[in-house]
Amino acid sequence: MRMFFCSALLLLAAAVSTGASAGNSDPRVIELIAASDNTFRLLHEKSAVIRAKPGELLRLRITSQRGSEQARDGATHSLVIRALRDQGWDLRLYDGTKDYDLKAPDVPAEYLVECTVKCGRGHDDMRMKLIVVK
Repeated sequence: MRMFFCSALLLLAAAVSTGASAGNSDPRVIELIAASDNTFRLLHEKSAVIRAKPGELLRLRITSQRGSEQARDGATHSLVIRALRDQGWDLRLYDGTKDYDLKAPDVPAEYLVECTVKCGRGHDDMRMKLIVVK
């Protein structure tokens, strides 16, 4: 019993010192709505701005609501950062809620997020920002 207790303490100490404890690798959850009025809204925030650290893991929990139009494939909206499309920032959104795991870019900057699905009146103004700061 004493040997087991000592081994358990050593494992716990190793996990804490290496950052391997539960939760350290979990992405930060950001809840947002791609609304039927063709706007992006972040829950619990006044403005539609995502702030992240370089390389931070993010889980975007996006609820998409159908506007007056949709794409042929049924997409109601999209969430796109044109400069980061090759890094996964090119999401087609369908009615309902879905999680998307993404990584913030390593380069600190301000990125334009936009909808590229013709979703109805106001579509051209359906934008928000991703701001990456150290």
